[in-house]
Amino acid sequence: MITAQQLHKAFKTKTGTVKAVDGVDFVAEDGRITGLLGPNGAGKTTTLRMLYTLMKPDSGRVLVDGIDAAQDPAAVRRVLGVLPDARGVYKRLTARENIRYFGELHGLSKAEIHERARVLSEQLDMGEILDRQTEGFSQGQRTKTAIARALVHDPRNVILDEPTNGLDVMTTRAMREFLFKLRDDGRCVIFSSHIMQEVAALCDRIVIIAKGRVVADGTADELRERFGKPNLEDAFVSAIGSEEGLLA
Repeated sequence: MITAQQLHKAFKTKTGTVKAVDGVDFVAEDGRITGLLGPNGAGKTTTLRMLYTLMKPDSGRVLVDGIDAAQDPAAVRRVLGVLPDARGVYKRLTARENIRYFGELHGLSKAEIHERARVLSEQLDMGEILDRQTEGFSQGQRTKTAIARALVHDPRNVILDEPTNGLDVMTTRAMREFLFKLRDDGRCVIFSSHIMQEVAALCDRIVIIAKGRVVADGTADELRERFGKPNLEDAFVSAIGSEEGLLA
């Protein structure tokens, strides 16, 4: 389980201080896909970076399986698998070698790495690319490799920042099935996106963020009912206050 408690983060700019995250507060439960939905610039990625210890909040707390990220970030990283917004893979290595390298960083044995690579390759349909050098990979192939190496240590908590961004239809469908499997395995999954249809199809609970704040949360049905709208997109527009926010 991942808990964000009143997270705040501001950045200094040439013209002053910008509040990127301004009191974000939510709980992502085990066995659920929790979606972070918001327009570009809403604070989703900054929030995720605080959750997976890349950034420290100015105030507030992150708890992962009860571990305080500020007090023991290394322990948090051991129970987290993260697909960040940057998908970089080591181009001179094969997909298998990328996975192996991350397994070694997590202290896994050769046998454990071999077995995890086999399992993840099967789940992500990587058989044809596993022993290919990643230079020249398509966006989907790079994303699969990045996810496999992020999950090599079999974490119970998974954070994915727009995992289907730039993928074709078939790869997106396969990715959805993979996310459902993670959920059905009882893992805590946080999924960030600004694509309404994906969030509605994937997420058990939706947290809408705008201007660095949580402006609404609930299931898709609950949000539609709360705002009296026939679909999630209209409910989202009502939650953030204007259609211009959707296009920001």
